[in-house]
Amino acid sequence: MPSRRTVLAASAGVTAALAVGPAAQAAGPDDKALRRLVSRMTLQEKVGQLFVMRVYGHSATRPDQADIDANLREIGVRTAAELVAKYRVGGIIYFSWAHNTRDPHQIAALSNGIQRASLTQPRGLPVLISTDQEHGIVARVGKPATLLPGAMALGAGGSRADAREAGRIGGAELRALGIRQDYAPVADVNVNPANPVIGVRSFGADPTAVAGLVAAQVKGYQGSGVAATAKHFPGHGDTAVDSHYGFPVIEHTRQQWETLDAPPFKAAIRAGIDSIMTAHIMVPALDPSGDPATLSHPILTGILRERLGYDGVVVTDSLGMQGVREKYGDDQVPVLALKAGVDQLLNPPSLDVAWNAVLDAVRAGELTEARLDRSVLRILRLKAKLGLLDKPYVTAAGVDRVVGVRRHLDAADRIAERTTTLLVNEGPLLPLSRRTHRKVLVVGADPASPSGTTGPPTAVLAAELASLGFTTSRLSTGTAPTQALVDQAVAMARGQDAVVVGTYNVTADSTQRTLVEQLLATGVPVVAVALRNPYDVAQLPRVKGYLAAYSWTDVEVRAAARVLAGRVAPRGRLPVPVQRADDPTRVLYAIGHGLSYRS
Repeated sequence: MPSRRTVLAASAGVTAALAVGPAAQAAGPDDKALRRLVSRMTLQEKVGQLFVMRVYGHSATRPDQADIDANLREIGVRTAAELVAKYRVGGIIYFSWAHNTRDPHQIAALSNGIQRASLTQPRGLPVLISTDQEHGIVARVGKPATLLPGAMALGAGGSRADAREAGRIGGAELRALGIRQDYAPVADVNVNPANPVIGVRSFGADPTAVAGLVAAQVKGYQGSGVAATAKHFPGHGDTAVDSHYGFPVIEHTRQQWETLDAPPFKAAIRAGIDSIMTAHIMVPALDPSGDPATLSHPILTGILRERLGYDGVVVTDSLGMQGVREKYGDDQVPVLALKAGVDQLLNPPSLDVAWNAVLDAVRAGELTEARLDRSVLRILRLKAKLGLLDKPYVTAAGVDRVVGVRRHLDAADRIAERTTTLLVNEGPLLPLSRRTHRKVLVVGADPASPSGTTGPPTAVLAAELASLGFTTSRLSTGTAPTQALVDQAVAMARGQDAVVVGTYNVTADSTQRTLVEQLLATGVPVVAVALRNPYDVAQLPRVKGYLAAYSWTDVEVRAAARVLAGRVAPRGRLPVPVQRADDPTRVLYAIGHGLSYRS
């Protein structure tokens, strides 16, 4: 049995040899060392390498009692260290709700504790720690780490350089925390305004533009030594069903898929993407069997592996989502995913059921050990490329040197300023002047912070405007304001010079419309800021000034405030079309629409 020292010595130099791109999958001298590692592993260890699992707690060995209880209830272990020892998992995913991400030094210590627990096992291998740090509305690591504009904001900015820089900064900070695989960027092309799960997580609706930004972010993340993950293959952009709760069906023809959905994934592969995540969606034109793409051999092997030539790591979306559990039981899903061409099995609802199902499938001959070996080798190649076989640990000094440093925060602000989009400016009403609009009331939706920012957005807007010389007051009216709150907002608006309203996914029957209409009736100038979907503007045609911020994280809200005040000019352009509310077949604002203060 090789010791950890032997394992690390055998893999020395692997990282340098495995270059980004198709050549990274070619067998070479160092590949022989990895194959020897695989040959020495037990079947149970190979099965473990295929799983990426959640675990509760801020510490690998001493989590809080509530997290111990949750682990025992859901996984049958007490701690992350016990999880690694029992199942020999190849990966662990961090979530804020699992209390993995309290603060940077704690995250780094958790990562080191997990690596220590794994490397002290017989034939111990480092763990590939991952998370969903898309930025924008999906981020697991919050302040004081740097939080950057999300995908649709970057799409509005239109700058591949900014997208790459955002990826570089985000990747550098994750790596300093011991997180080496990021489930970003989203490569879905969001052509359906009713999409409940992708939306602003996508760079936009133009496949060519999305492809360019995806490739840029891949290079940014991977240039910082973090594996990027293009998701959700073969494309989750045109659905009105959330695969967390249902089973979406994409009715694109094969030609539509080639034209609309495929380009960003092809661009990611050309950019040397380290991993690709599957979607729990049915695409009958690509596979008429009725299986989700995650379990589809024609899609994952026939198209992704063989036709697109991708031989990197394929990871499932969470196996706890309804979209992949609709047709098969939790014991069948991981086996079918491996048969389809998957390498990493992410977050099954019951690890014990899934782990034993794969083990039993090999013992029964349904899966061969050689099939497992191919996936384990891909996973080890990725771990080697990321430096985990040589340097699995991180340092407190590294955290202080990289995470949330001023140069990163300043860069995030500059990038955000280039994304804010001015959709409407009649009069022109904007920018607000401190001479004529000194007293400003800020009202509107205050969704819970998506990523540990200071929030809520009305407070961030009011504070930023106050710092720019305005006298501000604020009222949180929520996403479904009651008439009492509407009345309170109207009363507070009287005597103000302007009202700024933060809107959040306004629909035809939303009481946010009532709020805005009654504020307009006061005669006080009303400006609105879409805090999530830019489609809100179609529901509020009487508003004279409308900005799109694409997220309610602080960095984007503060940028919107600076645009409102005229400290920076609006430069963003819509990356998606906005249809008319009264006739969705007609476009109100086309892709590329965006006003400036110079026009």
